[in-house]
Amino acid sequence: MSGHNKWSTIKHKKGKADAVRGKLFTKVIKEISVAARMGGTGDPDSNPRLRRAIDLAKAANMPRENIERAIKKGTGELDGVEYLETTYEGYGPAGVAVLVDVLTDNKNRTVADIRHIFAKAGGNMGESGCVAWMFPAKGLIETAASFKDEDRVMEVVLEAGGDDVQPLDEGGFEVIVEPTLLDVVANALRQAGIEVAKAEMTRIPTTTIPLTGKAAEQVMRLVDTLDDHDDVQKVYANVDISDEDLEGMA
Repeated sequence: MSGHNKWSTIKHKKGKADAVRGKLFTKVIKEISVAARMGGTGDPDSNPRLRRAIDLAKAANMPRENIERAIKKGTGELDGVEYLETTYEGYGPAGVAVLVDVLTDNKNRTVADIRHIFAKAGGNMGESGCVAWMFPAKGLIETAASFKDEDRVMEVVLEAGGDDVQPLDEGGFEVIVEPTLLDVVANALRQAGIEVAKAEMTRIPTTTIPLTGKAAEQVMRLVDTLDDHDDVQKVYANVDISDEDLEGMA
């Protein structure tokens, strides 16, 4: 498990779909508001980060009025909370490196919560920069599961400057690109008639620690608990856990 995507998929199989959907709405609404504020405009055509956030909202079947309200709160047209964007770093069980992206309206509350979660899991928070270097930023694109032509995806991606295309178990393809190419490659796929299900910034660990059994369960419990926190947007861990072990946890 080179990150968190695999676990996110399995959580939906645990009968928690409604709860997961509610958490996702909260995370995406925050991201839309911050993207609109930081991008200086509520127009997704001139604000790539906002465009990506809106795409995530649509993929989650978020009502249009929720999206529009979040944009207006970000641009100041409606009263809203101003969120601080920050990252916390630390180590989990077995020395696994963990990176936590946060959007919060109360940094003191959030840092205390995150520190407590780490400690309860047998890990500890570290200083800024202690593990971030292990997680270089990348652009992540996923095509719709219904699209099956890998050669066509590869052709478009190569022409746009990317080079890493992998099939997904559930169908479709995953494309990893340099951050500056995320929107370029995603738009090239769209223009080629290939539906983009997801386009977002992510972090991919340069090395991973293989874990099984109790240690794997402890790390995933930490990741899951962090991800469930209202202020946490994304969690990354440099752990490699087999599909079989993850299914067993679910």
